[in-house]
Amino acid sequence: MDDKVMIKVGVVGATGYAGEELIALLLSHPNVRITSLTAKIDKPTVFSDLFPRFTNRIDLVCTDPDPEKISRDCDLVFLALPHTVSMGIVPQLLKKGVKVIDLSADYRLKDFKVYEKFYLAKHKDKANIAKAVYGLPELYRYKIKSASFIANPGCYPTAAILGLSPLIACGLIDTDSVIIDAKSGVSGAGRKVAESFLFTSINEDFKAYKVNIHQHAPEIDMVLSRLHGRKLKVTFVPHLLPLTRGILETIYIRKSPTARAGNLLKLYQNFYKKEPFIRIKPEGQFPRIADVAGTNFCDIGLKDDGNKVIVISAIDNLLKGASGQAVQNMNIMYKLPEHSGLL
Repeated sequence: MDDKVMIKVGVVGATGYAGEELIALLLSHPNVRITSLTAKIDKPTVFSDLFPRFTNRIDLVCTDPDPEKISRDCDLVFLALPHTVSMGIVPQLLKKGVKVIDLSADYRLKDFKVYEKFYLAKHKDKANIAKAVYGLPELYRYKIKSASFIANPGCYPTAAILGLSPLIACGLIDTDSVIIDAKSGVSGAGRKVAESFLFTSINEDFKAYKVNIHQHAPEIDMVLSRLHGRKLKVTFVPHLLPLTRGILETIYIRKSPTARAGNLLKLYQNFYKKEPFIRIKPEGQFPRIADVAGTNFCDIGLKDDGNKVIVISAIDNLLKGASGQAVQNMNIMYKLPEHSGLL
């Protein structure tokens, strides 16, 4: 694509954490012009009045979503909406020929029955589930390049899948042994008022929640099962950290009985050697949330402990786990440098 061509972009759900992050990234993107900002809002409001950090940077008025108008104004639309909401607008946008990157979970799971079980809602747009390309560039770049509809991965799954893919692709682990101990900052729950996310509820505390029943577990299972070639089910336990942003996952795995001795660090380095946003830590060093916060990087470290492997991965849940990855997908779709707007 000609680097002088501008993509007219809209953000639906502009007032959420992911929407705000998206807008900040898009404003620094050399090939993007933001032409539409919408959200469920009491009355039309200049966006910089809602978020003063954008004063003198963008003067668009944020309004309620109108799919017809959005379609006229945009080439590509990011949907930064709560789960179960995107499926109400996607069909209208796709019908108008608009490209869509959906940050919700509405189109990630290919089995709508699994979606309905974990998200407790009937899927209203089963016809478009098969059209959505799962937007994890490190595994599906070849599909993303020609896609017009992307299901952006979840934050926990991004860190887990990237941490496990080299081992699973090479058949080196006992896939019945995978335990993912995950910790996330509070922004992963979205911008909403709930007692469990108030400062007084989370400060100086640390807890597990949705133990092995979290809605991201089937997404991890689905992608890793594809890579493995047969069904795989992980044990997934998320925890809430008293932090604003960031995810760190410690993954415990037993090696496959048939796995041969080898340098796992070199395996990871080779597997991700062409990936611009994967950083493999040197032997004996491990990721920290502080090193990835505010970036689109996934940092991975590992410990080969005889018949066991411990993998630690860290990402910013709002960037590589959401908005940064969405912009990375847009760059791939439009054949732009993958780091545009991200570095």
